[in-house]
Amino acid sequence: MRQTLFHPLLFLTTPSASLWRPVVFWFLFLGSCFLALISCGPAKDDTHTKHAMKQINEDSLRKQFMKANQMVIQKENDEMDYYGKTHKMPFIKTSSGIRYYVYKASEKGDSIGEGSLISMDYKVSLLDGTECYSSTTEGKKTFEVGHENIESGIHKGVQYLKKGDHAILLIPSHLAHGLLGDMKKIPPQVPILYDIQISQ
Repeated sequence: MRQTLFHPLLFLTTPSASLWRPVVFWFLFLGSCFLALISCGPAKDDTHTKHAMKQINEDSLRKQFMKANQMVIQKENDEMDYYGKTHKMPFIKTSSGIRYYVYKASEKGDSIGEGSLISMDYKVSLLDGTECYSSTTEGKKTFEVGHENIESGIHKGVQYLKKGDHAILLIPSHLAHGLLGDMKKIPPQVPILYDIQISQ
């Protein structure tokens, strides 16, 4: 007697199997899709996790930088306020952080604005009194307000003054020489003092 070997899919080749073929096909197809999704799942999760971690790290660094920057600004504000208090100078604080004090006002000087051409004698020093530069050794500064390559704090500060004024400007570092200083006499992240006399 001949023995017939059984194969799990042998019945698909018989005439009565025509009804089962679509069912088995879809079963195998869906099973394959399910296995594929499972095998791809961890990689997708890993990518998502890495992206999330990167975003968290970037947010954390950004917050730390902002906090450090705020601390520097507060420190400089305290130093400038202390300077005004100890020298008994009634500085006016502007929205930009610049302080100015007119100790000899012009009687009839013109207002200064964007595009004004001015010339001034000056002395630049640190708040501890260390003199860095002056027009005595460097010569007068002559420039068009808002259009010359000098400290942005000067461009902003002189617009609170008039031609002929003698004034002191306290300029925070972000409007002066910033994180690096001027690589010569002005250190990094320090406010500076400009004692200026603007020509009529």
